[in-house]
This record gives sequence, structure tokens and C-alpha cells, in this order.
Amino acid sequence: MQVKNSVVLVTGANRGLGQAFVNALLQEGATKIYAAARDPRSITLQGVVPIQLDVTNAADIAGAASRCTDLTLLINNAGIYRSTAFLAPGSANAARAELETNFFGPLALSLAFAPILKANGGGAIVNVLSVLSWLNISAGATYSASKSAAWSLTNGLRGELRPQGTQVVGVHVGFMDTDMASGVTMPKVDPLDVARQTLIALAEGKDEVLADDLSRHVKQGLSAGAYLGQVA
Repeated sequence: MQVKNSVVLVTGANRGLGQAFVNALLQEGATKIYAAARDPRSITLQGVVPIQLDVTNAADIAGAASRCTDLTLLINNAGIYRSTAFLAPGSANAARAELETNFFGPLALSLAFAPILKANGGGAIVNVLSVLSWLNISAGATYSASKSAAWSLTNGLRGELRPQGTQVVGVHVGFMDTDMASGVTMPKVDPLDVARQTLIALAEGKDEVLADDLSRHVKQGLSAGAYLGQVA
């Protein structure tokens, strides 16, 4: 789909990659951008429509669906990271919280907006995933599990929504220069570059974005056992 003249909802739009998506959409000529956050007062960019949306809150999702009936593009960007190993104290609570935001949130939003996208010609859904959809490291084990679930969701939605003409794109990326990765010393990519790659993928009809060298390397290594920890 073409971004120019589209009507877009971006979750988690108040910072990081979400804010980068909004900037890229403005540059590409989107007609209207609903910039969603738990606190709409945190949306500081001009030229957007701030809306309140906690992706774990059913009432917020229903309200957004009622308001955004002109939507043609849904970007499921909102996510949380608890930095928890499976055997660490409190891991079950961390996993539940991450699954609620990173998996059930996109699922609920897709359920709410799929009929709206169909009514508006098909449009597209973008799910922001991670290189940790394919790998599990102890520092982010529960997060990895939630992103693996979100990857499976993305692949399933793609098949279910294809008959109504809705494109579904999964975005895999390693470390970005955002607050979430502020403590990471490894090379990071610019979130605006990730957003721009995603918009290009939409225009080209692609299903997947491998936004950095790390994601491309890991995806290539899956058949060689990268997910087993056997490939550097």
C-alpha cells in the first residue's frame, strides 16, 4: 500500500520508534495520523491527532475503533521490556505483563480494526517485532517469548487477512537508539531509518522487514541452529 494519503494509527507514538514512525509518515504525506499513547498529553509532535490508548485496556481499544473509522494503516508499535530471565524471581509476572502488551495488545487491535480496514479497501497492519522473536537470551527471556508469540500472530494474521486485501508486515530489528536500549553498548540503528524501511516495504508489498545487520544475520542462521545458541 502507499503511505501517501493514508490514515494511520501508531501505538506507543510518544517516543522512540513510535515517534519515528510518526515523523516518517508526516514526511511521506499521510493524510491523518492518530498518535496513540497511554497519556495523550505526552504526544508533542504537531500535525497529528493525539488519542488515549493503552493497548491492554479493552475500553481504550473500543474507543479508538469508534473514533478511527477512516483508518487504512495500523502500526502496532507499543511494547514493554522487563529484562527478566525465566528462572528469575517474578518471571511469571513479567511474562504476563509482556504478553499482555506485546502479544494480546496487537491481537486485540487487529480484531478491532480488521473490519474497518476491510471497509476502507484493505489497507495494512504493521507489527513491530524483534530479533528476539527468533532468539532467547537470559537477560530478556520473557520478552523474547512475547515477541515469538507476536511473530506467530503476525504470520497467522497475514493468511487470515489476505482474502480481504489487508497487507500484514512484520518488522524485525535488534538494537535501536531508543530509551529501551539505553543501557546497551552494542551498535544501534536509527529508529527513523527503521520506520522508513518499513514504509518502503509497505509500498513494495513486502511481508517482512529485516531492519539491521543483526536481524539479517540471525534470520539467515536459523536453519543452522542459531536459536539453539550454536551459531555466533
